[in-house]
Amino acid sequence: MNNETSMPPKYDPQATEAKWYPYWVNGKFFEATGDENKEPYTIVIPPPNVTGRLHLGHAWDTTLQDILIRTKRMQGYDALWLPGMDHAGIATQAKVEGKMREEGISRHDLGREKFLEKSWEWKEEYADFIRQQWSKLGLSLDYSRERFTLDEGLSDAVNEVFVRLYEEGLIYRGEYIINWDPQTKTALSDIEVIYKDVQGGFYHMKYPLADGSGHIEVATTRPETMLGDTAVAVHPKDERYQDLIGKKVKLPIVGREIEIVADDYVDMEFGSGAVKITPAHDPNDFEIGNRHNLERILVMDEGGVMNDKAGKYEGMDRFECRKQIVKDLQDEGVLFKIEDHMHSVGHSERSGAVVEPYLSTQWFVKMGPLAEQAIELQKGEGKVNFVPDRFEKTYMHWIENIRDWCISRQLWWGHRIPAWFHKETGELYVGRTAPEDIENWEQDEDVLDTWFSSALWPFSTMGWPNEDAVDFKRHYSTDVLVTGYDIIYFWVARMIFQGLQFTGERPFKDVLIHGLVRDAEGRKMSKSLGNGVDPMDVIDKYGADALRFFLSTGSSPGHDLRFYWEKVEANWNFGNKIWNASRFALMNMDGLKYEEIDITGKKSIADEWILTRLQETIEHVTKYIDAYEFGEVGRALYNFIWDDFCDWYIEMAKLPLNGDDEEAKHTTRSVLAYTLDQTLRLLHPFMPFITEEIWQHLPHEGESITVAKWPVKEESLVNDQAVKDMELLQAIIRSVRNTRAELNVPMSKEVELQIKADNAEILDQLERGQTYIERFCRPSDLKMAVDMTAPEKSMSSVLSGVELYMPLAGLLDLDAEIERLEGERKRLDQEVTRVQKKLGNQGFVAKAPEAVVEAEREKEKDYLEQRDKVDARIAELKN
Repeated sequence: MNNETSMPPKYDPQATEAKWYPYWVNGKFFEATGDENKEPYTIVIPPPNVTGRLHLGHAWDTTLQDILIRTKRMQGYDALWLPGMDHAGIATQAKVEGKMREEGISRHDLGREKFLEKSWEWKEEYADFIRQQWSKLGLSLDYSRERFTLDEGLSDAVNEVFVRLYEEGLIYRGEYIINWDPQTKTALSDIEVIYKDVQGGFYHMKYPLADGSGHIEVATTRPETMLGDTAVAVHPKDERYQDLIGKKVKLPIVGREIEIVADDYVDMEFGSGAVKITPAHDPNDFEIGNRHNLERILVMDEGGVMNDKAGKYEGMDRFECRKQIVKDLQDEGVLFKIEDHMHSVGHSERSGAVVEPYLSTQWFVKMGPLAEQAIELQKGEGKVNFVPDRFEKTYMHWIENIRDWCISRQLWWGHRIPAWFHKETGELYVGRTAPEDIENWEQDEDVLDTWFSSALWPFSTMGWPNEDAVDFKRHYSTDVLVTGYDIIYFWVARMIFQGLQFTGERPFKDVLIHGLVRDAEGRKMSKSLGNGVDPMDVIDKYGADALRFFLSTGSSPGHDLRFYWEKVEANWNFGNKIWNASRFALMNMDGLKYEEIDITGKKSIADEWILTRLQETIEHVTKYIDAYEFGEVGRALYNFIWDDFCDWYIEMAKLPLNGDDEEAKHTTRSVLAYTLDQTLRLLHPFMPFITEEIWQHLPHEGESITVAKWPVKEESLVNDQAVKDMELLQAIIRSVRNTRAELNVPMSKEVELQIKADNAEILDQLERGQTYIERFCRPSDLKMAVDMTAPEKSMSSVLSGVELYMPLAGLLDLDAEIERLEGERKRLDQEVTRVQKKLGNQGFVAKAPEAVVEAEREKEKDYLEQRDKVDARIAELKN
């Protein structure tokens, strides 16, 4: 891109952002090069689901990743940020079926192949939406390596993993009680179930003994399942029931005789101490049924409708059946009490339906051996580092108490399970490819849980199972995973299990955990509350840079983020501040070329100071990015750009720029150009669009700021004395401006100013900065000395090292000045008391670092000196 010599008066984020993203992509600046001279740095994107558009959480998550990858790219790494999307089995199928329902058709009308065609159409449509949103956010993704969890390469990886786990005995097929979603008619894993407290009933019933000698009391929250009861259980040591063990009861309504069994699972203290056992509809009953060889009777179908085993209730919805069976049991005198009962009920994360514990033949992963590897990993130096580290406990608690994972789903959209059943013999074949005589075999109808393929994402996307694949050898394992704390169980843990099992390595070194984006009141964003914010709407109003800077600097790792429109607007103002400062700089460059920039000549205090502050900012920003402390980076950049560069340096630079000294002019132009260039580089990962736009106008080398070198602290540009000089000048200028404001004396009116220095060293500082004092304080007469008597009736300020006097000459109410000084004395009293209390605390003095204690002693000395000076001024004015 060619330099333009002037910038438009107003920054237009939309026009700028539309221009630069195609330039970056077409220029292949985002593509990993494979350069062996560069160290690789890799992030794989948490693949968004192709179910809809991206939300603010996605924008936050991807902005943090983009900051890291842009920084590392500029630092000279061969940076790869691999993009991709997830097929999201249940969620996508539900969306596609919902759309088809509006057209009056079901997937069964179409058949599997036609339905999958529609699902792929949906995927392509929403993948385009997602790519458009990625571009609007400015994400520096390597599109040449984009992957999808159902693409051919990832399908090969999924089949390889399934077959290997099966051959090692870690995948098995069995009849178990699983979480069943009757609405989507599929199994769910434990972590796809959300538990909500629901007000229900606790139904107490009397089951009559078959011999007519009495009854036994049982209770349930789901009376409709009694139709599938095959036993009543009591504790073997419960003295109340010793004589009943082995006897039979007659199941009400059904009339079937079932046995009373003894089992240690039963809690003698809870209820009557006797429980009904329904092995096909309760996970605990299932285990008891296994121990006692009980029949498993399933009384409802996959849609939650009562089946032929439910007798006269066949065809009724499960909850409708509950009402009817309660009435019938009451009429029979069996149901004698209903208690109100608040209990935790599982709901499908996707459909919201009440989950049914359901007997079903499913595929499972045996998690114990996989968990052992992951637990062992965390004991060594090569563990996965969680940031913040408190989330390691969350992760460890889950993997130490893990259950087997149900991986089969009764869907059509997903990875078809690579298992076939022989049509005649029923023999099972599991393989990477179909059996040779395929006409005699039928493939399992089910697909794999979405998280099964997502768990392979860090290495399947790199070309595994081909371990010689270039990207796999170079970029695995990855450097950092950025994700929310809500999917540590779903995804993070499973990637670690599979990574260790199949590559022998952790899939990522660090896991950076962030929270959720909430509204300004701290509520979770949801459709029901109507408080959601579309990131694209924010970008349309304020631009991507303002949104990115807000998202990345608005919270610390692991914490939630509250969304405030006014804070985004403040960051938009920040962008405009940078724009205006850059326009000023460019207008004063006088055609300066990159090779003409020279900051080695004689520099002013302001030049030395801004270059020193720049080095400090470079050091802080680099350190905080490496620590993932983006909020601290934001503060460091904001303070340097807004306060130091814009409010102070640019104002001070106007002196030489408007003067006659050509050498000073050239040095100032060079310092302006250099400082702005380095600052834009530091800011670029956070605000990529505006920084590229400005940088291209400035004298620069290279095609794009995206591949410009990251700034490195230059010790030779650090001048501590210039910082001290500048701090004194700033204190004086602020004080004079404050005094003018108090007295309503405009800057256009000159005032007499006298400055008393505490010693000769401070006087030297004042004389070095005299030009700035004259320019920014506008004195009609300036006197500076060590020995100075305070003029009568003057406005005074006591600062560290100096006293300022502004003779009033009719400008001030004397009583008001005394009152002001007495207020200042009161403030200094409080500071003295505070610091002396701290120093009087022996615990603080003994435990705090020596430098910290010494700093407090210096403060005490300084406050006492200032107070003495204020006392002297009060006494003087009262005389």
